[in-house]
This record gives sequence, C-alpha cells and structure tokens, in this order.
Amino acid sequence: MIKKFIILFSLVLTAGILASKIGFTTQQVIAISIFSTSILGTLFFWDFRLSFAFLGTSILLITKTINLESVIKYSSLEVILFLVGMMVLVGLLKNAGFFAWIVSLILRIKNLNANRFLIAISFISALLACAVDEVTSIIFVVAAIFEICDYFEVEPTPFLIISILSTNIGSSGTVLGNPIGILIAAKSGLTFEDFILKAFPIMLLCIGVTFLVVKKWFKKPLQELDNKIKEFGYNDMLVRLISVPPERELKISLGIFGVTLFFIALHHRLEVLLGLEPNTILLIMPLISSGCVMIWKHKRAREYIEKHVEWWTLLFFMLLFAQAGTLKYTGATDVLAEKLVSFAGSSVNFLITIVLWVSAIGSCMLDNVVLVAAFIPIIQSFESFSISVQPLWWALLFGGCFGGNITIIGSTANIVALGILEKDKNIKITFFKWFWIGLTIGLMTTTIVWIVLTILPFYK
Repeated sequence: MIKKFIILFSLVLTAGILASKIGFTTQQVIAISIFSTSILGTLFFWDFRLSFAFLGTSILLITKTINLESVIKYSSLEVILFLVGMMVLVGLLKNAGFFAWIVSLILRIKNLNANRFLIAISFISALLACAVDEVTSIIFVVAAIFEICDYFEVEPTPFLIISILSTNIGSSGTVLGNPIGILIAAKSGLTFEDFILKAFPIMLLCIGVTFLVVKKWFKKPLQELDNKIKEFGYNDMLVRLISVPPERELKISLGIFGVTLFFIALHHRLEVLLGLEPNTILLIMPLISSGCVMIWKHKRAREYIEKHVEWWTLLFFMLLFAQAGTLKYTGATDVLAEKLVSFAGSSVNFLITIVLWVSAIGSCMLDNVVLVAAFIPIIQSFESFSISVQPLWWALLFGGCFGGNITIIGSTANIVALGILEKDKNIKITFFKWFWIGLTIGLMTTTIVWIVLTILPFYK
C-alpha cells in the first residue's frame, strides 16, 4: 500500500509540475492536481475512493480554488436525484419479481437450441440494460444462464462472457442504460428521443456484429450445448421449474415503470409544450414515480431508500462532478480545449477520434463515470470555438460504454458478474482469457462507431 501511495504522489506531483510548466495558473494547477488525485486514487485504492472525493473537495474549498455555491452548482444534483428515483423503481421491480419473470421468459423459448439461446442472451442482455441499469440487468441474466447451464450440465463461462459484452454495449442505447448516459444528456441537452434515433441504432448494429463474432469465437461451447439439448431434450419439467406467472403486484409495478418510461421518452415534447427548462420532465419523472411507490408501499418506503439506493456511489459521483466542475470554474478546461483545437486544426473528425479512443481506452482501466466527468467540461469548452460538439458527446458515450468490454475490470457489470461466477461456481476467469475476446469486441465496436460518427452527417 505504501508503494501505491508513493506512486500516486509521484504521478500527481508530476502532473502538477507539467501543468505549471505548460502555463496553467496556480488555481488551475491545484484543480488539476486534486482531480488527478481522485482519479488515480480510485484506480489504486478503490475502497477509499469516497475518502479521496471528500478530502479533495475540502481542499478545493479551503484553498479558495472554488466557492461553496459553485460546488453545489457543479455537483449535478439533478443527475443524482434522477438516479435515486430510478434506483427506487428498480427496487420495486426486484421485490415484485420482475426479473425472475424475465428469466422465465428467456428459458421458455420454444425449440431451444444453442443458436437461439445465444440470440436470446445477446439481445435480451442488451435490451434489458437499456431499460434498467447495466448492473441490475446483468445480475438477473446471469441467473438465467446458470439455470439453463446447470440443467444441461455445460460450463456457463462462455455464455456469461457473451451476456456481459452485450450488456455493456446495450447500456449505450438509451439514457437509462448507464449513469454516463443521463450525465451526458443532462450536460449536453440531448433528449431521450436523440438517444433512440442516434444511439439505439448504433447499439443494435454493434450487438449484431458482436453476435457474429462470439458465435464463431465460442463455436465449441455452442456445439456442446447443442449436443446436450439433443441428449436431454427441452421438456415440460424445465418449463415448470422456471415458470413464474406475473402476479397483480408485478403488473402494477410494470404499469408504474411503463408510465415512467413513456413520459421520459416524450420529455422533450412535453417540456416544449409546457414551457419548462430542457430535461425537466426527464429528471423529475423517476422522482414522481418513486414518490407514488413510497405512498403505495409506505411500510417499505424506508427500505427502498436505505437498501436500494447506492448512497456510497452517488456521494462519490456528486463530489467527483464538483471536482470536474472546478476545472471548468478555474478555466483549466478552456486552456486544454484551446490546445486540443490548435493541435487538431479545428477538425471535428480529429476531435471525434481523440474523444472516442481516449474514452474507450481509459474506460478499460478506470470507471467510465470518472472518465466522462473529466471529459464533459472539456467538450463544453469546445463550444466557445464554434465547433459542433454533438458528435463529441456521442463519441464520449460510446467510448465510455464500449471500452468497458476490453478488460476484466472495465465496467461494474464485468466485476459484478464475474464475482457471482467465482462465488457460486468457484470458476475464476483469468485476465487474458477475458482480454482477447474483450479486446476484439471492444476494437470492432469502437471502430464501427468511429466510422459512423466521422462519415454520416446525421450525427453532426
């Protein structure tokens, strides 16, 4: 641990000295140093990330690098409240048996074979990640994979890897799939409709390509599953085993969630109609719905807030956003943006390439929310140079989501799913067993995004 602290201190000190030499002011150097400490501290000491966020933000205030009012402004409370509301709704769906019902639907596919199972886990993993957060969706898809693999006595690892890859890709399809989606939407002005029209089709294309790659990559395990299906047969015993009929509470819960999604989908049109500020409906709908849930389930209201809301993570996000905002507040991001524009020669395609590939590579080593929080103020600064920033937002979204597939620690979904595999099945996936398929999918899907964003005028 001491060695890590020495490395952390050395890297931060180097970053501060370089920033000073380049021409940043003292306040800008402090902002860069503190933000770098939080990012690197998260990388080296994951369990202490909230401590770094608390201490770093305090130092920024003590040194007058930022004032209290601006800390509150840049902490993105609207995003935090949105996530709180969505977490309460996901908690309701969990308790109502929604995910067990989804599992039963997956496993009751008629005339099941390896190909259909692969299609099911690929597309359902992606679509479920679009509707709820990637971590929640992967937990329940893993349960489905274990169920059917146990029944047919095949190793679940290949199918688990496939579902994780699909989940990370699917999380880019809507505002709801990944925290960086709502963060980007809140800061860029992009609407739910924009995500459906522009992000969702790219996501589906990348899922299709991923399906073709994994079908060939895992040819042997798929053949083994096919043989087992023929040997065991897909009979009524399994169907009865996993059948979970939707009950009244589940139907009501689905109705509440459906209404929430409906208003989120139409938020831009409603905001224009009612004369509200952009993203007002988008951000308050989960709060309205979760408020109704806590009235309906008043005896469990405290449980929804205390157990289903990830306060540790949300506090970390909030303070990290404030630290990233300090870069904007001190003008550090304007300097960085100016240097990038000067280097790129005002070429939007060159900037797309930088944002996409840096965010993809960075996300395979670091939490994508941390990376996106660092990029947002820089992209906002590009607007002052009369540069079209919309394709840069899409580059940041896809880079942040797709880069998570490259390494075993690239996303929270990876860590959660592989942790369940190790705990329940005593199977541990090595770094390189994951890396080669993850790198292949990560490079291919990111390249597809790069081609689309740089060629199609629809995204500019």
